[in-house]
Amino acid sequence: MSLVRYFAGAAEAAGTEAEQLAARTVGELRTLMIAAHGGELEQVLTRCSILVDGVRSDDSAAIAPSDVVDVLPPFAGG
Repeated sequence: MSLVRYFAGAAEAAGTEAEQLAARTVGELRTLMIAAHGGELEQVLTRCSILVDGVRSDDSAAIAPSDVVDVLPPFAGG
């Protein structure tokens, strides 16, 4: 299982900062996250970047069980 870490609004929508999920691709992982956490996270995910071991990845990207996946919503700052 991969470690999935949620940040900022994604953590709030998921109700957790981290969890272990088993998926072969980012797209499959996205489906699992939505099934587990519902519509609020689904809406947030449309604006998030997903990084697999620090590399921004699209839905076709492969995920290995040892990978760390970060779910990053846009951040404001200055």
